[in-house]
Amino acid sequence: MSIILRLDRVMADRKMSLNELAEKVGISNVNLSNLKTGKVKAIRFSTLEAICNVLDCQPGDILEYKRDE
Repeated sequence: MSIILRLDRVMADRKMSLNELAEKVGISNVNLSNLKTGKVKAIRFSTLEAICNVLDCQPGDILEYKRDE
């Protein structure tokens, strides 16, 4: 089972840079970059909520589940 992060796609749709999103969400560029590239094993609900608020999206727009075959 895999969780795929689609943050980059949503950011591109909203024409928002990594630096701009990090500043508005209140997390470091490094942490947001790790999240964007899928190098994290967990995300706090408060962080997810802030990202969804800034990007005006739902968690399902950012997170995708793909079953291992």
